[in-house]
Amino acid sequence: MSNNRVLDTVIVGAGFAGMYSLHKQLSDGFNAEIFEKADDVGGTWYWNKYPGARCDIESMDYSYSFSEELQQEWNWKEKYGTQPELLKYARFVSKKFNLREKINFKTTIIKASFINKKWKIETDNNIIIECKYLVLATGNLSTPNTPKIKGISNFKGKIYHTGAWPKEMPVFKDRKVGIIGTGSSGVQSIPIISETAEKLFVFQRTANFSLPARHHKLPEDKRENYKKDYKKYRDLAKNSSFGIAKYQPPTKSAFDVSDDERNDIYERAWREGGQAMLFAFTDLLTNEEANKTAADFVRNKIKKIVRDKETAEKLCPNDHPIGTKRLCLDSNYFETYNKENVSLIDISNHPIQEITDNGLITNNIEYSFDDLVFATGFDAMTGAVNAIEILNEKNISLKSIWSNGPKTYLGIMVSEFPNLFMITGPQSPGVKSQMILSIEQHVDFIHNLIIHKRNNKYYQVNANKNKQEEWVNHNNEVANATLYPLAHSWYNGDNIAGKTRNFMPYVGGVANYKNICDEKIKNNYEGFEFL
Repeated sequence: MSNNRVLDTVIVGAGFAGMYSLHKQLSDGFNAEIFEKADDVGGTWYWNKYPGARCDIESMDYSYSFSEELQQEWNWKEKYGTQPELLKYARFVSKKFNLREKINFKTTIIKASFINKKWKIETDNNIIIECKYLVLATGNLSTPNTPKIKGISNFKGKIYHTGAWPKEMPVFKDRKVGIIGTGSSGVQSIPIISETAEKLFVFQRTANFSLPARHHKLPEDKRENYKKDYKKYRDLAKNSSFGIAKYQPPTKSAFDVSDDERNDIYERAWREGGQAMLFAFTDLLTNEEANKTAADFVRNKIKKIVRDKETAEKLCPNDHPIGTKRLCLDSNYFETYNKENVSLIDISNHPIQEITDNGLITNNIEYSFDDLVFATGFDAMTGAVNAIEILNEKNISLKSIWSNGPKTYLGIMVSEFPNLFMITGPQSPGVKSQMILSIEQHVDFIHNLIIHKRNNKYYQVNANKNKQEEWVNHNNEVANATLYPLAHSWYNGDNIAGKTRNFMPYVGGVANYKNICDEKIKNNYEGFEFL
């Protein structure tokens, strides 16, 4: 591949969104290429190699549906796709559809400027590309967030981040390890690290709700039966709220049943594992009292599992309704705190003062360890986009326009940035859904929009500013009708210092969202302006 070239489409990112987008483009004769900073495909599942990393959606759901041949050919081995299995799946897809030859690995897009009705793209290795369309498949959780803590450069041991884990798995055997963060990656990695570490110090700012995953090998007969009815399950997923076939909308309020019956329902969900509890009743995410019944159930479970009462109390979340942050799924997470080599240090009221040569200080106490793990999450939904200097025709950057929070039309386009598309961008279901289902819906919508533009001989498409404002307002209205805004979470950008609070995902459900998008198409792509 030459250094300077002309393409129809540049796609940023070789995760599941980028690969499907490339497949669609190539299938319709577009000259398209992916630019990917990693040396392989996989996106999220390339970078997140930390111990215990796995998806929180069952593997039979969390997979592509666009190819029946692929669905029948690939055999998932486990209930939840583990990181190694998901990376293997991504590699398999890239080879099956001959995508790799159109992927530029170890190449980072650093700048994109819209000049003379074209995008001019610049990379970190001095490639200049001119293209009609720029598709951002950069992922919602792909920019690791490492807090700025005094003295971090002084630490003499090894530092790791769960979102940028090294290829070669670190050996923690007989070592003292400190881990900061108890979100999803912390909840998954802490039990595994504790198995070999001499001592594990867990520094927790915010307790999180976590439900048992009940992870296991996937029985062959269950997998094959699912495959036989894949169309039925995919249709159920598309017509659900979160894009998961087994979780159909409930019909009863938490208060339509007796206390005993409600607890029996929660108990069955707890034993089943996964996120079933959140789908037990209609009002768990809209009514605080209803939500409290589920939250209290989980808090009581934590207190029964964790033997030390003080530790159990620290692990019980009390600052947000259950489900208003990304719900964690775990394998023996709370049981881990019964181990003698594991200590929980609450830093909610005593932030880390500084990192020292051999550990860190909090509440004027120094904890010494050999290795430090940051399980501190991501600059979600906007971080990877803002890492690129994206300039419109007026030489105004997208980052500056988003300085007070992102605004998009349908999570797909941004007004005044023609021919620029986002896959599962802010104000789309994305992270509040089965991600691959939302990716496929977005890629199909964007691709059909480009085909519509091409067939009508338009040279550009742009999002109408007023329609964009209406959509952002609708997104906020939908969110404010729920309990989600009550939590301090990455949904709001609360985990990033200096980031303006702004509720980013669309929580009206994937079925409702798709219906809205379909209506826009029927109305001649309402809200999109063609020239």
